[in-house]
Amino acid sequence: MAGHIQDRWYKTEVGPDGKTRKVKSERYGTGMRYRARYVGPDGTEKSKSFPDRQKRLAEQWLAHTEADMARGQYIDPRAARITFQQYAENWVTHAPDPNTQASMESQLRLHAYPYLGSRPLGSFQPAHIRDWVRQLQENGVRGSYARTIYSNVRAALSAAVDDGHLPRNPCAARSVRPPTVDNKRIVPWTAERVFAVRASMPERYQTMVDLGGGCGLRQGEILGVAVDAIDLAANTLHVVQQLKLSRSKPVFAPPKGGKLRDVPLPGPVADALREHMKRFPPVEITLPWKVADGPPVTKRLIFTGPRGGHVWRTSLNEEVWKRALASAGVIPERKPGESYAESRENGMHALRHFYASVLLDAGESIKALAEYLGHSDPGLTLRVYAHLMPSSQERTRNAVAHAYEEFRHRI
Repeated sequence: MAGHIQDRWYKTEVGPDGKTRKVKSERYGTGMRYRARYVGPDGTEKSKSFPDRQKRLAEQWLAHTEADMARGQYIDPRAARITFQQYAENWVTHAPDPNTQASMESQLRLHAYPYLGSRPLGSFQPAHIRDWVRQLQENGVRGSYARTIYSNVRAALSAAVDDGHLPRNPCAARSVRPPTVDNKRIVPWTAERVFAVRASMPERYQTMVDLGGGCGLRQGEILGVAVDAIDLAANTLHVVQQLKLSRSKPVFAPPKGGKLRDVPLPGPVADALREHMKRFPPVEITLPWKVADGPPVTKRLIFTGPRGGHVWRTSLNEEVWKRALASAGVIPERKPGESYAESRENGMHALRHFYASVLLDAGESIKALAEYLGHSDPGLTLRVYAHLMPSSQERTRNAVAHAYEEFRHRI
């Protein structure tokens, strides 16, 4: 059935003479007068009502709707009325990793739904995203965390476009800018600082510094190192799992991004591991795999707490790591009754930066470094550490000078 405009204030009747004529209906003078009716792509009839004196507007709307259907750009009005929160709450349940899902749910609930949640998907405009990004900044949500939240909202809206809830993603507009991230240049620790912090750690945790600074492991990977991951004969460390939290519960899980890797095990680090295992024998720890209700997995962990359980990241950071930083003069000592000051740039991740700087200074390639660090894209490694690569200017000068000297000797 072709689209048409229905005038609900009049109806057609057949008179005594057999001719049709228009007469006033029982709705005459009340409510919306015109109803634009059409059959959607799904085969069901749909409509939109307009008041008196707006027949031309109804005709224009119907013409645009039919043109959208012909171009394949039609959006079902019912789908457009679904709110962002209604859609996103369902969309986030399809996240591939349960831990990622929990993080995304929290971010959307705290920072997106209060501003965007009640807005119907079909009504989104770039201005709404620009206003929301500005509100994030004004509320102190900045940097990489704000960029992650924005990326989740953009991904949800992209899925909504795919599912026919809105014609285009407002985040894709040229006028929309994601939250800014200050790309601070990493200043790696010196070897003196690394060993000063190591010396300030309790003995049962000192070898953690060796695995971070000597093998480039992340903190969760260090906490999850098991005996069967250490191949002393081949001088290799197999990074196959980490210890992390899933909805506040400790679990074993694959390394970040699921990227398993083998890392060269330097002699001094291997020696430190041997000595550590003699003094603090590995302990069998059983935890769920990947999620809090996952299947139990038992591993002989290298690092355990004083009571024989796994090491809790939060207490390690606050009571062990920061205390060592203060003892080594990296951060100020805490005042009585207070916590240590936040020191994000001096977290255990600083050991990975030290590792990267040592390898680059020795001439190791970005590709190899990316593999050892577990980066999926060497481009990321290059963006983070390019400024640490030895300058090529002197090599260039020497190479050109050598070419000139060779040529002159031939003359």
